[in-house]
This record gives sequence, structure tokens and C-alpha cells, in this order.
Amino acid sequence: MDRPDGVVVPGAEAATAVVDARGVVRAWSEGAERLLGHPSGEVVGRPAAPLLAHDVTAVARECRDRLAGWHGWLGLRHRDGQVVRTRIVAAPSDGEDGTPRWLLTASLWQEAAEHVGLLEWAFEQSNNALSVYGTDGSIRWINAISLRHLGKTRQEVLGRTLAELFRSDGLADMAPAGSPPSATGESVTRAMDGLVAAARQVARDGRYQRFELVTSTLETRENATWAVDLSPVRDPAGEVRGVFAAAADVSDQVRARRRLALLKEAGDRLGSTLDVTRTAQELADIMVPELADFATIDLLPQVTSGGEPPPLSPTGDLTLRRAARQSVHEGTPESVVPLGGATHYPPDSTTARCLSTGRAVMASEGEPSFTDWTAEHPSRQSVNEEFGIHSAMAVPLRARGAVLGIALFLRSRPEHFARDDLLLAEEMCARAAVSVDNARRFARERGTALALQRSLLPQKLQGHAAVQVASRYLPAGSRAGVGGDWFDVVPLSGTRVALVIGDVVGHGLHASATMGRLRTAVRTLADVDLPPDELLTHLDDLVSHLAEQAGALDPAPTTVGEIGATCLYVVYDPVSRNCVVASAGHPPPVIVGPDGTPVPLHVTPGPPLGVGGLPFEASATRLPEGSLIALTTNGLIAPRDREFDTGQHILQDVLAESADSLESVCDAVLSRLLPERQTDDAALLVARTRALDAEHVATLDLEADPSVVARARKMASDQLVAWNLPEAAFITELVVSELVTNAIRHASPPIQLRLIRGESSLICEVSDSSSTAPHLRRARTFDEGGRGLLLVAQLTQQWGTRQTATGKTIWAEQQLTDT
Repeated sequence: MDRPDGVVVPGAEAATAVVDARGVVRAWSEGAERLLGHPSGEVVGRPAAPLLAHDVTAVARECRDRLAGWHGWLGLRHRDGQVVRTRIVAAPSDGEDGTPRWLLTASLWQEAAEHVGLLEWAFEQSNNALSVYGTDGSIRWINAISLRHLGKTRQEVLGRTLAELFRSDGLADMAPAGSPPSATGESVTRAMDGLVAAARQVARDGRYQRFELVTSTLETRENATWAVDLSPVRDPAGEVRGVFAAAADVSDQVRARRRLALLKEAGDRLGSTLDVTRTAQELADIMVPELADFATIDLLPQVTSGGEPPPLSPTGDLTLRRAARQSVHEGTPESVVPLGGATHYPPDSTTARCLSTGRAVMASEGEPSFTDWTAEHPSRQSVNEEFGIHSAMAVPLRARGAVLGIALFLRSRPEHFARDDLLLAEEMCARAAVSVDNARRFARERGTALALQRSLLPQKLQGHAAVQVASRYLPAGSRAGVGGDWFDVVPLSGTRVALVIGDVVGHGLHASATMGRLRTAVRTLADVDLPPDELLTHLDDLVSHLAEQAGALDPAPTTVGEIGATCLYVVYDPVSRNCVVASAGHPPPVIVGPDGTPVPLHVTPGPPLGVGGLPFEASATRLPEGSLIALTTNGLIAPRDREFDTGQHILQDVLAESADSLESVCDAVLSRLLPERQTDDAALLVARTRALDAEHVATLDLEADPSVVARARKMASDQLVAWNLPEAAFITELVVSELVTNAIRHASPPIQLRLIRGESSLICEVSDSSSTAPHLRRARTFDEGGRGLLLVAQLTQQWGTRQTATGKTIWAEQQLTDT
């Protein structure tokens, strides 16, 4: 090691000199000559300032003015230009002529040799890579550990830059921090050039810098990260003479940071979607290339379909399905099993043992477990040789005590998997397994709710004499689960029809079950022929009772009152073409005429079902034949990013466009209104109105006289002949006779008989002004009456009574056979 600047060579003697008040040397000893190399003749009578390495003007002025002494460390210049550090003691005295002078004594640094030795030993034996660069970036000094990492001797390194060494000798792979492990020679040279440029920058600016390098050591060929601190080295005059570099191995810290970053990324990404295969792919994407060069995720077939994973048999074969894979190579050429493909493992295989024991396995090339794993597939050996795969980890995916599958991680980079890598992989797989299990449970619950909901919805909407209908239902794909949207078409008496649509608050099985109960209740209430506003009142009471029952079962504040729904009930009469609408917090229908113009209908919205205590109002309008009625739910008409009025206008525009069929209308509505990211269920019910004219309806006003019964039978018989239905005349005459007779005997005028011919049925209606409804009873042996309604019920498919604004209507319907 060269002698550092500013250090006195041991053995030099102390020196003395005399300087007057003007700073001129008046005396020079032999010791001073030996110390600084200047003979007496070159110094005496000349200024002392050239002999000083520092500016001491201020100190000299104070000593002169106060005739004071001084002591301290001071750098003196040797004749050869070297700076000699000495301890100076200046004592004032009087010269022969009485003028003030100062006797300067230079004490040698007797401990300098020992300090130099300690300094050299400390630098040489340091575990950190230490070196000193010149201002041009060349290596001036370097310690032993740096030479060991470079694989060079001191003579080969001194005077050369790192970039020159790497260009000429091709040392171990090195790359900037963050670059891939297999850095090319070009990236190595670029990294060394960057380090040399940084050293030169420190020398120019005199400012500290930190530089990071990723190196592959010569001993283990494993990557190591070095943090290089570059500090300027100044002489006593403050001029930068070189750059001191201290490199510390921070590989453990970097790996710890990467593990923490990987765990954070896993927390952010895993389970972002409740999809089993998507979650498995997220795990593979996170692990490659940060931890592995190739990764596969295999799951049990029951898990991918949302089923319950079965217990593993220690003696039976194991079947897994490839759910995800990822590789550092494009196209994942290392995979020997296609995505979605199934693989069978015998019970003594490494994969089967890993899953049965629940313990992760790590193996490297040459170990028995690695050889056994390679032999499990005929193509695996050749793939390992082609891509240089030498290390593997198999980690089971377990959550809540159930085995879901296994994750396999492979490496072809120089480093083998270490124990820390296995611990990290186990932590990542544990988190991923919980997310996969959550996705599996969600898929199972969503499938159950969807199956329940679809079973409760009408499977196929039949054509009706009053309307043609078409519908669409699209469950949301969000993690909230299947909602409670529903719709129905309910035939009513007198060829009327009820169009119903609703939305239950909440999602999942609970919402689907509530939806089924409401749909059943609507059908039951519709059979009673209640007006729309009264039907919603009864439905509101039912929802209130359901909410009370739910609160009694679970009094938690988050449960009470959560049962609620909206409903829209529309009744259309094809004879009068009247449309009556009542709403319970649901969007009103959109109606357009056959010419595409909107049909105005002011619907007074009532409160949602379950609020209770508030009335519902019905609105009515007369529709032209061929009008379109569209009923929707909020998930279609007003999603989160769309205003309600905007959705209504778009729906009107779509309905106004010409279409070949109602199915085409539904497709057009969905394409225009369905949001790109559907977050709520969407239901649509579209109906085109029909009208029954005089050719399908016959009416006869009757007096309250028993003699008119014969005239009523005659009118019915003649009308059936006109409709070409002579085979229905006998039953129709009996029904007309019984119903008209009952009206004359037990009711009050006005009395009206009406026959309605539908597509496949014949309806006979008798209306009167009495609100008393008849009841079916079994007549006793000697009773003179009570058999009329029983006869009507036996001869027809169905019969009933409905209340009207002026009284009631008794009706009976019989099915017509093909003529």
C-alpha cells in the first residue's frame, strides 16, 4: 500500500526555525532541512509562506499584533511537493535588534506509523468492498474482498477502470439493479460504464452519491446486490483528489424488500375477482418472474366447477385440472399439460404425497425427489433439459381444512430455490388458497341462487289473446351475487292479462327466495281479480310480515328491515283496450303506439313494498292495437352511471324503431341499454297489445225477468253458429242458462250477458249490479236449488267472480277443441 498523503515517515527528527514579524525566515536548523529537504541557503532570508500547505494569514496577524504564541497541526510542503503533517509550536521572543521574532518547533508525529498500519489492516480486512478511484475513474487502491469478487490480483487492477476490466476480461455477469438475472455482456458493460461515470461525477461535483449493482459472484454464481457509496476525497487545501468507494452486500435487505413487495402485490391482486381460474392465474402471474421462471396451478375438478372438494384417498389415483400457468418464455413452452387439461397421478407420486400430507416439497436436480417428480410425466425430462430446469417447489393449496390443489414453481436461472423461497411460496399459496376457496364458495352460492331464481321465473312465456310477449333476464356478474329481479305474465278472466315486474332488495339466495314468494303471492292475488292498486296493498302487507319474521329470527340491526321490494303491475283488457297501471316504487312502463309515438301515461309512484301505511294509486289509458309496452328494472334502465330520464328516452327511441319481432326488440334494447360492466341484474318484459273486436265479442243486455233466459240461450246458440263452434253450443247453453237464472233470482239489474271468443277458449260472462259473490256448495238430497254453480264447475275448465265498479261479473271458461 502506498504511503497516504499528509503522513510523516517515521524516523525524521524534530526541526526548528525562526521567523520575524514580516514572515521572513531568519534561522533554519539541520532537522528542518532533513524534514522538508530544503537546505538553509534556499530558505533563510526568504518568506516562510511557500513552505506552508495552508493559509495562516489570520493566525500570523493575530500573533504579530498581540505578540502571542500558537500551537496546532499544520501541513508543511516538502521540497518534492509532498505535504508533511506536523505539530507546530510558535513561541514569541526578541531578536538581537530588539524586534519580535517567533521560534517555531516542528514536532514529528511519532504514532503515525502505528496509525498507518492500523488503517491499512482495517481497510484490507473489511467485509465491505473498499476502493479508491482517481478523478479519472481509474482504480488507485482496492482491498482484498474486492479483488476476491473480481477474481483479479492487485497488479492487474490498479490503474484501470472497471469498464476496461469487464470489456477486456469478461468477468462475472453484472447488471444494474432491477434487471433480469441473465444480464447480457452489453448490460454488464453499460453498468460498469455507469459506475465509472458516477465516480467521475463525484470527483467533479464533490458530492456524495449512491450506486447499486447486481452481481453474480464467481464462487456461488448467485446474484448479489451491492450498494456502493461514493464519497469525494479532499486534500488539506479542499481540492478533490479522488473518490472513496465503499460497497456493502445488501442482498438480504433487497430480498426482504422484494418479499414484502410481493406480499403486498398478492394482497392487492389475489381475490380481486371472485373467479376460481382468474384467481389461480393471478397467483401464477405474481410468482413469475419474481420468484420462479415457470409456474403452474392445478386444482381439483370439483373446485373449478364450484363444488365441494372431496377428501383425498391415500390409495386412489388423483386427478387435477390445469387452471393457470405462467412463464418467462412467451407461450409457456415448458408446460407439458395444456390449460384446462386433466392429469392423473398415482397415489405414490410426489404430487399425490404432497397433497395428502399437506407439506410443501422443494428439490433440486440430482436429488431423489426431483428425479421422482420428473418421472411422473413422459415429456418432463426432455422439457427440463431443453429449458435448463434444475429446481422445483410443489406447494399444496389448502384452505379451511380442505385441499384445493397444488402450485408448482420451477427455476432455470442460476440460483436454486432456497429455504426462504419456500417459506415465501407457502405464504403466497396460503393467501391464494383462501381467495380460491372464497371464489369457489361464491360460484357455488351464485349457481344455487341462479338456479333457484330461474326455476321461479316463468320458463316460457306463452302467447295470449291479449298480448304477444317476449322477455330477457341477465344476472349480474359481480361478487354481490344474483339479485331478486323477476317478471311474470298472468292470464286474467275475460281474456285480460296482467304484466308484472319487480325487484327485491339484496342479492343471493335470500333475495331469490323472497322473489319466489312474491311471485307466488302475485299470482294468487291475481286469481282473485283484484284491481292493481288493491293487489299492491295486499302485497305490501305480505312484505311487511316477511320483514317482521326476519327480525324475529335475527334481531341484529343489520337484518331487521332489509326485506323490501319494488313492483309494477299492469292490467290490459283487449276488449276495451284499457291499460291500468299501479307502481310500488318501481319505474313506470314505457309505451309507444304502433306508429312509434310515445303514449303518455302519468303513473303516480307509490312507496316500495314493505314500507306500509301509504296508499297506492292506479292510472288508466286507452291503447291503440299494436302498441308496445316495455317493463324494465333499474339494472337496465338506470345503472349507476346513467340518469333515469336518459334511460327512459333511450328505451322510447328503441321501441319506436321498426323490428321484425319482439325478440328483435329485446335484443335491440339490451344492446343499447345494457352497461358494459353490469353490476346489477337486468330484467326486460316487452308486450305488443292485441284487440278483440265485434267479431270476437257478443253482448246482450237482459231484463230481470225469468222469460229472458230462453232468449239468452238462443242468442248464445246463434252466436256460436256464427263463430263456427256448433260443438260448444250444448255446454254453452247450459252455462248461460244457469248464470242468467242466478243473476235474475239473486241479483239486481242491469244484467248483461257477454260471450268472448279467444284463441283457444270461449268465455261466458254475466254481469249485474250486486256485489254479493256466489259460493259453490253441495246441495242436499231434497234441496230445490244449489246445483247450478256445481253444474257450471263440472262443465267448464274454470269459473270465478270479479268485482267491478258497478257490481260483479261471474264468468266461466271452456276450452275449444280444434275444428
